[in-house]
Amino acid sequence: MNLSLLKNIILSESKNDKHLNHKYRILKHLFCEGSSSISTLCDAVGVSTPSMIKLVIDLINIGWVEKSGSGASVGGRKPDLYALKDERALIICVDVELCDTKIAVLDNNCNFISEVKTFPLPLSKNRSDFFSILLPHLNEVLQSDHIDKSKIIGCYVGMPGLVNTEKGENYSYLIDNFEDGSLVQAFEKALNLPVIVQNDMAGSAIAEIRHGLAKGKKNVLVLLMDWGVGLGIVMDGKLIRGATGFSGEFGHIPFVENGALCYCGKHGCLETIASGNALSKTAKDGLLQGKKSMLNELSKVELDRIEPEVIINAANRGDQYAIQLLSNIGANMGKGISILIQLFNPEIIVLSGKIAKAKQYITLPMQQSINTYCMTQIREEVTIESSDLGENSRLLGYATDGIDRFLDAYLKKQKK
Repeated sequence: MNLSLLKNIILSESKNDKHLNHKYRILKHLFCEGSSSISTLCDAVGVSTPSMIKLVIDLINIGWVEKSGSGASVGGRKPDLYALKDERALIICVDVELCDTKIAVLDNNCNFISEVKTFPLPLSKNRSDFFSILLPHLNEVLQSDHIDKSKIIGCYVGMPGLVNTEKGENYSYLIDNFEDGSLVQAFEKALNLPVIVQNDMAGSAIAEIRHGLAKGKKNVLVLLMDWGVGLGIVMDGKLIRGATGFSGEFGHIPFVENGALCYCGKHGCLETIASGNALSKTAKDGLLQGKKSMLNELSKVELDRIEPEVIINAANRGDQYAIQLLSNIGANMGKGISILIQLFNPEIIVLSGKIAKAKQYITLPMQQSINTYCMTQIREEVTIESSDLGENSRLLGYATDGIDRFLDAYLKKQKK
């Protein structure tokens, strides 16, 4: 990671600034916690009030911090609050799905600075083909008049598969060309920027923890219901990543004895009966067998890979076949969720991803399964809600985690 680049972008100051570490900690606190008073910042950073006032004034003078209103008062003068200014640093976020990819640029306050660009890019392609398609689209986004390239601190790439962020490698996809080193090294060579590679599930979970329904909660499960199935586990307010970052592979638990072959190589995984891939395959098989549905209006090309959104739209128009398809997905997922509830005892389960948009068509059968398979005393303590962050929530999560990690990397370097 190019930390000198980060330093030049964030603080245009002398290398001899002995207070630089404190300033980074102030930025880190404001990024994570939002608007804060001088006294709150003193507690967070561990300096006296006069020192903190001077540090904040310095950050205001170089354009990184601004006043953001007044805080609550317990009698007496309301304290001034300070926050990060918009667009002081930018991060490129790339959300790679199995068939499509999204690109957007966000700032240090997680505002979208560019429009979200979506384009077809099958993840099954090798690295060379993948980059040959990705880079022109990325350059197109960066050519926007709204993007100041000098403020870009790095790129965050989220994708499905077994992703080890610390090693910068995806062990499921784009593994054909190792002479360029790890996947993150290949990205950095192609983009000429510091890059973080992360599992897409982490993006969904982080977005919910910092901006969504999981904010302020201690024990949460974030369920990503997309083409595959992923799980974000939040315990005591922290996202549990596991020893190598592979935690949450909920979709690949054995679920059906002698079931269908999963793309992971095992038979009967939950994903074979409760995912976007399963929904699409089941819908196609039924239509080819003569099921009556408005989905029969689809062309042969559309039928080959029916988007979950198409099935959800049909259900919203009263199509009984589409409603039954979604109900089956919800019932199967509910049985799996029952296991999670008894293992983790969460206070809330947040549903995100393409299939979560089906709302009551999956949540009602899901709840019925939970009522059937889960212990009453445990299930009565958990609520299940669909995410309200929208279809670009993962990009929001990537920006949040990316800026957090870049700041942490500099602070870690300062301690050495």
